[in-house]
Amino acid sequence: MTGAKWAYALNQWDTNIDAFVRRREHERAFKTVSISGFSAVELTAVSFGAWEPLGTPQQIADLYGSLEQFRDVLRSCALDGVSSYVYDPFIGFDVEMGRGYDPVLETSIPKITETARWFAGALRELGGDVLVVRPAGSAWQTGPLGDEQIEALARCWNAVGAAVAEDGVALALHFDFLSALRLDDGLERLLDATDPEVVGVALDTAEFAIAGIDPVDFSTRHAARVRHVQLKDARAVVDDEEARTPHAEHFVRTEGGSRGILRWFFEPTDEGGLVDFVAFTEALAEQGYSGWIVVESDQSPHPAESAMVSGWYVQKVLAPILDGAEAKAPAIA
Repeated sequence: MTGAKWAYALNQWDTNIDAFVRRREHERAFKTVSISGFSAVELTAVSFGAWEPLGTPQQIADLYGSLEQFRDVLRSCALDGVSSYVYDPFIGFDVEMGRGYDPVLETSIPKITETARWFAGALRELGGDVLVVRPAGSAWQTGPLGDEQIEALARCWNAVGAAVAEDGVALALHFDFLSALRLDDGLERLLDATDPEVVGVALDTAEFAIAGIDPVDFSTRHAARVRHVQLKDARAVVDDEEARTPHAEHFVRTEGGSRGILRWFFEPTDEGGLVDFVAFTEALAEQGYSGWIVVESDQSPHPAESAMVSGWYVQKVLAPILDGAEAKAPAIA
């Protein structure tokens, strides 16, 4: 049986520093997610104080009184809680908008581990069980990662994975299309170097597709490592040369690069994007995937509409595939 659970990411609502800061705005989003058929929300770790009230456990407690009171609000909106937190170690939390820590450096491991435990502990209280992390810097900054760098990253994430496991939280490495891990089989080499018991993968279908990696093939080859899924579509591919454009996060991802691409990510549908969602979901069903599937619509100009469109597609097309696999599973005596 798959036992997969469906959640929705809140990042598309948070488009500006003052766009998603009030409780009433949160509750509208929570209720939209709930009526669209999802049971939880995914949060993104952000360091900007009261302007990012869901960005850290402390900011949630400051606005809602405590993590438990925040979960009570989620329950009042017919959601079970928070599925997962997305944490980028390059973002610092010691001071607002501070600089974080590079996981390739040995000296960064204690601080990254401490911060990861902070978020993992919050997840435990909020009903979640996956910490999604950015495992390495960008291709334009580092170029291909050498063996020593891969080994250093593995030491960091093995330590973090073992630490958050003590909180009952799984660690999932999130590959993005500008990551240095796209060069010279970096992602495959890092997976080979890390402990599969404590380090998994967050398979983001759009990020993989934009980087030219087939998410169906990857999920089939690495079924045992896929601990988390982020589901969204894409319509354009970025090659290694474009990924190595200086300041690619801004020039390519935000501004659209030399091609002027206005939007990289789209709702999951069968309308001809790069991702074959039916084939991907069938692969998850065959593998018996039992984790969270978090639908995203980053950059959506209409967050509520995107959530409802995504919810319809999940309920009418994708969820029945997993439900059918579960129904066909042999009964356990």
